[in-house]
Amino acid sequence: MQDYPHHYVVKASGEPQSNILIESEGLDSLVTAPPAQFGGPGDLWSPEALLSAAVADCFILTFKAIARASKLDWQSLSCDVEGILDRPEKSSLFTGFRLNAELTVPAGTDEAKALRLLEKAEQGCLITNSLKSEISLQTKIIVV
Repeated sequence: MQDYPHHYVVKASGEPQSNILIESEGLDSLVTAPPAQFGGPGDLWSPEALLSAAVADCFILTFKAIARASKLDWQSLSCDVEGILDRPEKSSLFTGFRLNAELTVPAGTDEAKALRLLEKAEQGCLITNSLKSEISLQTKIIVV
């Protein structure tokens, strides 16, 4: 890992009647638009969806690191995130993110340990730690 601080450089560009192009060196470009809730087409990534995706992605990446360090054997992890955008005090902002995580582990796995590691991942995710929103985690462990 590199020393801190880390820097992430992204460029966004658009024209009056076009979608937005997001670019970063070495990465595939993304085309974005407003979500359907704001009159957009609803068929492209939006900033709101990207933020919710960042929460889900960071949760899984954090879990992977914690599980590896804790020597937890697991098979798959999925995480659905619902970002809640509201207007408290007449200013639009995300007031919460609901994470629903489903972890599949092999028979014989210590389920209590697996649950602790899921909770630790939620607490250690740098994206959610950077947000002021309320974060809630629901978990399901499937043993196969």
